[in-house]
Amino acid sequence: MIKVHHLNRSRSLRILWLLEELGVDYDVIRYERDAKTNLAPPELLTVHPLGKSPVIEIDGQMVSESAAIVEVLCALYGPHLVPDAGTPEHWHHLELMHFAEGSVMTPILLNLYVGLLGDAGAPLHPRIQNELTNHFDYMESVLRPSGHFVLDDLSAADIVLSFPAGIVGRLGRGDDYPGLTSFTQMIEARPAYVRALEAGGGS
Repeated sequence: MIKVHHLNRSRSLRILWLLEELGVDYDVIRYERDAKTNLAPPELLTVHPLGKSPVIEIDGQMVSESAAIVEVLCALYGPHLVPDAGTPEHWHHLELMHFAEGSVMTPILLNLYVGLLGDAGAPLHPRIQNELTNHFDYMESVLRPSGHFVLDDLSAADIVLSFPAGIVGRLGRGDDYPGLTSFTQMIEARPAYVRALEAGGGS
């Protein structure tokens, strides 16, 4: 049995969604953000030294980092979600898996944290907004005519990019990125995604 340490309103929803798509049994251990600070609870520090989510337990081993977890689960249960190694599609898959966590999340998180500074953060906003635009433009440009990122059906890249794609609408920029908006609507309508929301307590 796989255990998923799931924090509400976090990127760990993607792991629940993937497991639902794969039809793999799992247990969810839920954690709630602090109502005042919005930070993860200290209990997560007993799971992983960084105190973050998602973390999974599988075969007695802890695995953290969303993209790494997705790669592990796909290798074990969903190889059809990853293009064949050595193909251009696989190279693009690797690029987007790293882009999702290593590139686009930087301006997303900066926008969140600098926004908490009020007027003190004002000088940084133009640069942050420019970087958000650059990264969202790139995501919009690499969507395939099918509405997916790498394959013409659901793939691991769609799983990891679902979080930053969803941010577009939350920032009120859905009209600027019709492809990303349609992508988000498509995945949120999938039965497995709906089941993941329920398993995660609605977030």
